Amino acid sequence: MRSFKLLRKVRISSWLSFKEMSFGKKGVFCLQSTQTQTFSVVTCLARASRLLCNSITVTGAPKPPRRRAAGQRRGYSSRRGRGRRRSGGQPGWRRDVGGAGTRSTAEEGHIWGSMRRTAFILGSGLLLLVAFWNSVTWHLQRFWGASGYFWQAQWERLLSTFEGKEWTLYIIGATQVPSLLFWSFNGLLLVVDTTGKPHFISRYRIQVGKNEPMDAEKLRQSIRTVLFNQWVISLPMLVFLYPILKLWGDPCRRELPTFHWFLLELAIFTLIEEVLFYYSHRLLHHPTFYRKIHKKHHEWTAPIGVISLYAHPIEHVVSNMLPVMVGPIVMGSHLSSITMWFSLALIITTISHCGYHLPFLPSPEFHDYHHLKFNQCYGVLGVLDHLHGTDTVFKQTKAYERHILLLGFTPLSESIPDAPKKTE
Repeated sequence: MRSFKLLRKVRISSWLSFKEMSFGKKGVFCLQSTQTQTFSVVTCLARASRLLCNSITVTGAPKPPRRRAAGQRRGYSSRRGRGRRRSGGQPGWRRDVGGAGTRSTAEEGHIWGSMRRTAFILGSGLLLLVAFWNSVTWHLQRFWGASGYFWQAQWERLLSTFEGKEWTLYIIGATQVPSLLFWSFNGLLLVVDTTGKPHFISRYRIQVGKNEPMDAEKLRQSIRTVLFNQWVISLPMLVFLYPILKLWGDPCRRELPTFHWFLLELAIFTLIEEVLFYYSHRLLHHPTFYRKIHKKHHEWTAPIGVISLYAHPIEHVVSNMLPVMVGPIVMGSHLSSITMWFSLALIITTISHCGYHLPFLPSPEFHDYHHLKFNQCYGVLGVLDHLHGTDTVFKQTKAYERHILLLGFTPLSESIPDAPKKTE
């Protein structure tokens, strides 16, 4: 009852806050709530969340064992027929007639309880995001001295700085910013790969004992190939992309896309990449193409972050660049969307190849298993692998059990270790 009263209080406080919501220019959602109302919502949500999470019970969870009566011996029933052993199994245990059904019910209850907690946490998070969005933007506006819409004002500053040189602005946004993020992230990972330090990162290694020590010559050759792919192949392709984008609309147009439109673009970009990458990647595993082209990328059976772009030039064009470029062409995207998408794609592929299952980052177990076994897990999201059955072996492994978002600090290789190898 106490939790429902709190939820009612949350609803009233939320109504007071949302009563003053309005829609600003261009359909941008604005929140004009006082700090007192926001604090009330946050406080009530936190208390309600704690009470609800504590009150959620899992259907089918095992009951605590009953205490034996005084003088009752283990393995014997205290009811009629006392003195007879319980049927089957070890002493003190009854035969599990409906064991499979009980386990199934327990699993369903566990899943349902997790779904309810997840829905409540996500709903609370979205409400808090809306409540604080205006406050964060206001502080950013004060810090930068911008008036009006903060991001729009910053973009217009860039346009005025590069007036008449939008081509240069496009090159910086589509090539230099994503490359800078790629090498910054991979520079940190390379320190861990080559030195094994700091230990609080190296302890999350997926394939323990591999690349220890790192083959320095192999690494140097891989970095040279990556740089060649970026500057000799990717750069000309992105330069050629500019006039194609101009056919649909100026990518450096003055008006920024709304946040909702960018989310729609991101969803479409991701689906297009999944389809194109899966089928091009699977085609490269055909014996004819694998030996001549794709085998180069699979020289690393235990991948590291930087080799995400280590590939034959043909593979780099067909499987790395085109799946990422087609989305912005189809949507006629703004440069801001293109920069965010290219940067995100490089960071995600780095995480997929990094070889470390780090906390609070997407799981790299899926693609790491592909490098280990070659004939499983061809896609990015795993949707097409599920539809085509190219992840059936993966689903029978411990790697599949570890293929989750790590929300703690205990390495999954410790909490879900591999089965011990059979010794002959």
